[in-house]
Amino acid sequence: MKKTEILIIGGGVIGASVAYHLTRRGAKDVLILERENRQGLGSTGKATGGVRAQFETDINIKMSLYSLDFFQNWDFDCGYEPRGYLFFATDENQFDYLRRNVKKQKSLGVKAVEIVDTQTISEIVEGLNCEDIVGGSFGGGGDGFINPLAVMRGFTTRAIAKGAKIKTETLVLSIETRGGKVIGVETNTGRIEAEKVVLCSGAWAKNLAITAGIDLPVEPQKRQIVWAKSETALQENMPMVIDLGSGFHFRPAKDFVNPRADTDGTNVLFAYPDANGQTSFDTNFDESFIPKVYERAKHRAPFLADTTVVREKCRAGLYENTPDHHAIIGGCEIENLYFCSGFSGHGVMHSPASGRAMAEIILDGKANFLDVSCLSLERFTTGELLHETAFI
Repeated sequence: MKKTEILIIGGGVIGASVAYHLTRRGAKDVLILERENRQGLGSTGKATGGVRAQFETDINIKMSLYSLDFFQNWDFDCGYEPRGYLFFATDENQFDYLRRNVKKQKSLGVKAVEIVDTQTISEIVEGLNCEDIVGGSFGGGGDGFINPLAVMRGFTTRAIAKGAKIKTETLVLSIETRGGKVIGVETNTGRIEAEKVVLCSGAWAKNLAITAGIDLPVEPQKRQIVWAKSETALQENMPMVIDLGSGFHFRPAKDFVNPRADTDGTNVLFAYPDANGQTSFDTNFDESFIPKVYERAKHRAPFLADTTVVREKCRAGLYENTPDHHAIIGGCEIENLYFCSGFSGHGVMHSPASGRAMAEIILDGKANFLDVSCLSLERFTTGELLHETAFI
């Protein structure tokens, strides 16, 4: 039997960020438990690495603003590239939605985000089929890309340097409580006592929360990405490109494991939210997804249709979805049991803000740098749900 003060379940980017922010505040007895033999084999390593402030809700915009500033000014190289995000609309309702969002984003301090017309869109992305595009929004001041694995490593190494520990190949089987208070966890390697437990296990959080008697509304959804290679280089500084209506999107590909590989500018990632992506823990890439995504690519960006699939680099990962597609950050009715889960595809980009918020909630009782009370678990019983349409 072992003992720790603060135990973090999950060594991905969220768990690592919580540890980083706790140790920055002086917490010493922090232990991260990772189920795999190394970090980054879960959703963090399967992410596309996009970061943006172009959201609909105040809380997502504010978390993005904080996180983008963090990535830009961090003294750890996280592969941040502010290449921009382009959303485009194919009907007037979608375009009105983007107009409203841009107005709100600007009011909250987002810089260099603007409404763009069809002609400008055709100039931002060469070769894009703009025949049915009525307009869009472009965030070129901070939106762009990061390396999710580098972000995770940065948080982890800095946390360990300040006293945190990480234990791999340790699967948490259950969370133990007594008298309405958390007392530890049971793992495949034995029991660990803990004064505080933070659940950062992504798509797997619900099943663990149940062992403590908490119904955590987080469901796994399989999402797939195709990696392809062009015969010629893509345009320089291509942004993330997203069809708001269909969810089809693409970006220049970057090898997160070996950033020095594939640097000739010919690699691209593209995907869309397959309607058949039901609740599932399956992370095997399904080759039937390839012709589906290529059908959309052929219509939207003919230069993508001429690319060659790199099958060994195609991947499938899990979104950790909540009913309103917003994270759950905070405590619950079990004293000293906390959740930092349910990011619905936005975990990597919001990891700096969520990690700091969680650390402040644990140490101070609430997040002081940003009010995240709207992300509490309680909202699902009070009915105060949030709404985000641009769920990509």
